[in-house]
Amino acid sequence: MKHPPEFLALVDEARTRIKELPPEAVKALINSGAVVIDVRDKEEFGEKHVGGAINVSRGTLEMRVPEVIPDKGTHIVCYCAGGNRGALATDTLVKMGYMNAVSIAGGLRAYEESEKGK
Repeated sequence: MKHPPEFLALVDEARTRIKELPPEAVKALINSGAVVIDVRDKEEFGEKHVGGAINVSRGTLEMRVPEVIPDKGTHIVCYCAGGNRGALATDTLVKMGYMNAVSIAGGLRAYEESEKGK
């Protein structure tokens, strides 16, 4: 999917404020108990997702995350399909005061590719 330049500019700006980690580093966080949030739409989540992930779509994130993750010190891993919505969601979480939110660099596609290399 080709994204509009305005969208990509927002993503690039968000990336200056967040941490994006490669899949291998994310796996260590997940194994140590980080909460994994899939910010894709419900239909996308239903097709495939990281094991144990919670689906909180990008469109409802600001409203739902306080009930799903009340502790702002919780380690959180956000992702989408390719990394863009995950970066925006992570930026939103940081702005909301979540201190340990990170995004998977390359999103679910990169995560799945790293699984193939095992």
